[in-house]
Amino acid sequence: MKYASIKYYDISNGLGVRTSLFVSGCTHRCRGCFNEMTWDFNYGKDFTQETIREILKSLEPKYISGLTLLGGEPMEPVNQRALLPLLRQLKERFPQKNVWCYTGYTYEPDLLNPAGRAHCESTDEFLSYIDILVDGEFVQELHDISLKFRGSSNQRLLQLQKEGCPQLIL
Repeated sequence: MKYASIKYYDISNGLGVRTSLFVSGCTHRCRGCFNEMTWDFNYGKDFTQETIREILKSLEPKYISGLTLLGGEPMEPVNQRALLPLLRQLKERFPQKNVWCYTGYTYEPDLLNPAGRAHCESTDEFLSYIDILVDGEFVQELHDISLKFRGSSNQRLLQLQKEGCPQLIL
């Protein structure tokens, strides 16, 4: 997997101060996307164990709330497989930190369903590490700058790590 960039001390992509990893590769190609260069799976730098070490180091300060995954598309199966070691190490080392993930896929049909478009052998474990999932493709016609943490009104913020069903939070 490749990644486009890492933003340290990010306050735009989730609650609190965060580290945000922008992965490369996206098949949605949403009209009006703010990050078109990340559609290319070969754009950017190689995602390595050293990259994981750098991200984990950035999460050490107590004032860092957690990690945000976006892109590109973190839930493309190839990206899920590559990101899983990061998520495992993060939750082992920093169980109190939260993980946000932005995806153009939708939770129920595409990710949760074993026959879904983005479901693979890594998906269930991957989702078990995600606290907040922002799902749904960006739709230019539904763009609304007043929305918190999402670009269009069809997108949802789902709290996944609660007992019972995921909860819609916005």
